[in-house]
Amino acid sequence: MQAWVVDQPGPIDSAPLLRVERDIPEPGAHQVRVRVSVCGVCRTDLHLAEGDLAPKHPRVVPGHEVVGIVDRLGPECSRLRAGDRVGVPWLAHTCGVCRFCTSRRENLCIAPRFTGWDLDGGYAEYAVVDEAYAYRLPAGFSDEDAAPLLCAGIIGYRALRRSNLPAGGRLGIYGFGGSAHLTAQIALAEGARVHVLTRSAEAQALARELGAASVGEADAQPPEPLDAAILFAPIGGLVLPALAALDRGGTLAIAGIYLSDIPTLQYEDHLFEERTLQSVTANTRNDGEEFLLRAAQIPVQVTTTPYGMDQANAALRDLAHGRVNGAAVLVNSGD
Repeated sequence: MQAWVVDQPGPIDSAPLLRVERDIPEPGAHQVRVRVSVCGVCRTDLHLAEGDLAPKHPRVVPGHEVVGIVDRLGPECSRLRAGDRVGVPWLAHTCGVCRFCTSRRENLCIAPRFTGWDLDGGYAEYAVVDEAYAYRLPAGFSDEDAAPLLCAGIIGYRALRRSNLPAGGRLGIYGFGGSAHLTAQIALAEGARVHVLTRSAEAQALARELGAASVGEADAQPPEPLDAAILFAPIGGLVLPALAALDRGGTLAIAGIYLSDIPTLQYEDHLFEERTLQSVTANTRNDGEEFLLRAAQIPVQVTTTPYGMDQANAALRDLAHGRVNGAAVLVNSGD
């Protein structure tokens, strides 16, 4: 099969991914093999390609928003069947025995593994996954629309919950790409007033279309104090204006796995009056199940920009330079 690998991490304009020929993987115990239809392009893939996140093994295959059909079962599989449409997400394995796993906080597991970082992911024709970590996907979403739900959607959902947004509250969203445009719809459906701060004109237009109460530049102040905010852009410099925009008792949740350096905080300006700064670390499988159910109920509108599977470097390059509206997805031709 053909697959993209992180050959030599470096600037995305240098095309750090290399397309290679690999053996089709065989599923092990409790694993299923998935024939990949679509794989979403996540900013974490960009950080991996550029070296902000060090690959866990040489020539790892990126991609953790994988949609496809189960075509082979490994030994001892009982949950999934051949022919099932499934999603392969970021969280690929947890130990199940540490204090975090046994207290329903598996996202903080001390020995986790992740798709497209520890284990080969979906920038390929086939991928394998532990059947306990795959999701059955809502029928109402096409493969292209389902792919961004598997990380952008799930992580955004966890970030929304970590932001402690009260019912009917005022939410600020900083950056408005694949994850943010899904999260905004969940918040709007729950009665929030959503203020979007982003540099991209296309993203600003999408935010207005989805019903944002206001739209402004990334470092602008929203028109009213915020009860909660989520930072999706990996720009540490936005932490300070986001904290300053919070009302007393407000919370800022940082959704990404990578963030550039945060400038010096001023306690009185940014944290006093019980403002809170939260990080978001991966997700639990329960987060994923809750989000997929909620997304189908609303239903959320997924905006995607499709690329052929042979255009992985181009998709990541466009993501890096702000040329993707919504979420980029790589599509296997099926040839």
